[in-house]
Amino acid sequence: MAVAGPTGPVLSREEVDRALARLGAEHEAVESSLLALQDHAGRRLLEGAELDGATRDRWAVAEQLINRLWTYFDAYTDALTAARELRARRRWPTQAELGELTDLLTGARVTLPGGTPSATAASPVPTARLSEQLSLAELVDRMNGWYAQALDVVVIADAVWSALPARIDLLAAELRRTLSLAHSVGVRPGEHPAGDDLEDITRELAALRAAVVADPVAFWTGASPSSGPGGGRPDTERYDRAARALEDVRREIEAVLTVRQDAEQRLMRVRDVLSRADRTLTEARQARVEVLSKIAASEVPAVSGPPTVLYEQLSAAAEHRRRARWHRLSPLLEGLEQRAEEELARARESLTAVTAPLAVRAELRGRLDAYRAKAARHGLAEDPVLGERYDAARRKLWSAPCDLLAAEQAVLRYQHAMAEALAPPAGGTGSFGQGVIDRRGDS
Repeated sequence: MAVAGPTGPVLSREEVDRALARLGAEHEAVESSLLALQDHAGRRLLEGAELDGATRDRWAVAEQLINRLWTYFDAYTDALTAARELRARRRWPTQAELGELTDLLTGARVTLPGGTPSATAASPVPTARLSEQLSLAELVDRMNGWYAQALDVVVIADAVWSALPARIDLLAAELRRTLSLAHSVGVRPGEHPAGDDLEDITRELAALRAAVVADPVAFWTGASPSSGPGGGRPDTERYDRAARALEDVRREIEAVLTVRQDAEQRLMRVRDVLSRADRTLTEARQARVEVLSKIAASEVPAVSGPPTVLYEQLSAAAEHRRRARWHRLSPLLEGLEQRAEEELARARESLTAVTAPLAVRAELRGRLDAYRAKAARHGLAEDPVLGERYDAARRKLWSAPCDLLAAEQAVLRYQHAMAEALAPPAGGTGSFGQGVIDRRGDS
C-alpha cells in the first residue's frame, strides 16, 4: 500500500477520532452484510444450480463481485487497522502524526487491483490500469454498489425459487388428482377436449418448473430489490394461466362426474318430457281432424310427426350410460334436455294453433248465450225480432261445418238488435220497461 502526502487540511484529534468511529461503524456494517450474503440461502442455491439464460450471466458477474468485495473489504480492514494503530501510539498525537492520519483516512491511500467484473469472461476484463488507488470513502461507495448488484441476483433467485416451484408442485399434485378423475370417467387425450387440455397443462407445468429452476431471474417483474421495498415481485403469469386452465378442466370433469351420479334420473325426465310432447302432438293431430270437419273456410296449420330424432339421441344417451361413456353422455344429455323442453313447448304451441278455431266458436257460443240471458232478464225473451236473429246465429254456430265469419256476423246482428230493444224511444222520458211497451204498440 503506497503512502501519499496530505491532500487537504490536517484533521484535528477530535476529527480523527470521529472519523475512526464512523469508519469503524461502517466496517462492522460492511462485514455483517458480507457475512449475511455469504450465508444467504439464495447464494448457496445459486452456487449449486445448473443455471441458464439471464440468471447464468448475472450470477457469473455476481460471483466475481462477491470475490472482489472480500478483497476490497480486506484492504479496507488493513487501512483501518493501520489508522487505528497509528492513533493508538499516544493520547495526544503530534502534528506529523495527525497529518499522516489525515492522509490515511481521507486520501487515496488504498491500492487495489484494476478491472471490472464481466459476464462474458471467467475473470475480470483487463484494463490499461493494473491497479488503482482509492480513499476509504470511495472504497465504501464502490463496495456498496457492487454489493447491491450481487445481492439483487441472490434475492431475486431466492424470492422466485421460494414462490414458484412449491406452488408448481402443488398444482402438479392437483393435476394428478384431476387426471385420475378424468380417466375414471373416460376423459382421455384424443377422445375428449378436456383430456387434450390436461395433456397440455402437464407439459406446461413441467416446462415451467424447469425454466424457473434454471433461470429464476427471467421470472422477476418490476424494479430490482435494491431499489426499495416492494420494488418488484416474482412473475406468476404463466403459473396463473396454467392454474386457471386446470380449474376450467376440473369443473368440466366434475360436471361429467355429476352426470354419472344422476344420469338415470335425468334420462327418465327426458323420456317423460318427450312422451308428453308426443301425446300433445297426437292430441293436436286429432284436434286438427275435428277442426277440419267442424269449421268451414278455416286455415288449420299442419301438425308435425313425433320427434324421432330426439328419440334416437335418447337411445344413444342410454347406450352411453350403459357402457359408462360418461364423457360422451355429458354433452349429449345436456343438449338433449334442452331440445326435449323445446319440443314440448313446440307441441303445445301447435295444439294451441290447431284448436284456435274451436276456441273462437266456443267464445261466440258463450257470447250468444250471455246476450240471450240478458234479454230474458229484461223481459225480451219472446221478442220476435230477437228470437229470429238468435235462431239464425244459433244455427250457424251449431251447424257443421261452421262458418266462423258468418256466425260472428250473426252474433253481432243479435247483439245490435238487443241493444235497440233495450234503448228508450227517441225523446221519451219513460223507463226501459215503458219504452219496450211503446215500441211493441207501434209495431
